[in-house]
Amino acid sequence: MIRYSGFFRSLPRFAPSFLPRALMLSAVLGLVAGCGWFQRKDPLETLPVEEMYATAKESLVGGNLSRAARYYQRLIARFPYGDYTEQAMLELSYAQYRGNKHEEALSSINRFIKTYPAHQKIAYAFYLKALINFERDTGVLERIVRIDSTMRDMTNAKQSFDDFAEVIRRYPDTPYAVDARQRMVYLRNRLARYEINVATYYLRRGAYVAAAQRGKYVLEVYPQSQHQGDALAVLSESYHQLGQEQLASDARRVLELNNPKHPYLSGDWPNERSWLRKLWPFGDRQSG
Repeated sequence: MIRYSGFFRSLPRFAPSFLPRALMLSAVLGLVAGCGWFQRKDPLETLPVEEMYATAKESLVGGNLSRAARYYQRLIARFPYGDYTEQAMLELSYAQYRGNKHEEALSSINRFIKTYPAHQKIAYAFYLKALINFERDTGVLERIVRIDSTMRDMTNAKQSFDDFAEVIRRYPDTPYAVDARQRMVYLRNRLARYEINVATYYLRRGAYVAAAQRGKYVLEVYPQSQHQGDALAVLSESYHQLGQEQLASDARRVLELNNPKHPYLSGDWPNERSWLRKLWPFGDRQSG
């Protein structure tokens, strides 16, 4: 059997107290060295503002949106004032928008508008804000799998519609106003379609008063939309079901004058219940 008692007795008496101190000193030196290494490796803390902006811009143009956003954010934090900061705030919003980070992009652009209301690019800022809300409505899933967003809440679409209207009101002579008008036409059709979807739901549920109100709303709020005929069809059927035959006949006559080929006018309704299938999407008229 090996005996160790003599070995331990031969150790210097200062060893037990010396070892913890040595270990602690080594740990402190390692921590200090590690911090120094980290600082040397992080250019965001040492680069001048010109180089930070140039790197962020290069990343944005090259499609590295996360790197661009990281550099822009650090630039803004380190240099809260100046021309580079103003431009960085604007381009940060765009990078976040392109990266489908719509909530962050909206927060950034609202901050820019509030901070620099007289900026030379303020018209673009308002336009970008509208565009962010426009993309929040359509979204990635709808573009990929063709989900009909008019079957769900349209709050973002309404906000985008109002934002584009603000661009036109404030900056009518800019190129942004031209695009805003085109997008408002598109949004008006989507919002009208949403109301028609709700109206046909009410018709299926027998809520004819509510359905008629939605039809009237489309005609009054979204005039010249693609769904004026649909709104008249909803009104005609709602009034018929409510026993208001004169009003039903009037709505049908206006529909015949303005859209004589509307599917609602074909078929033997209301003796058959298949007329609901003739309401939106009306045999997907747009695809034909």
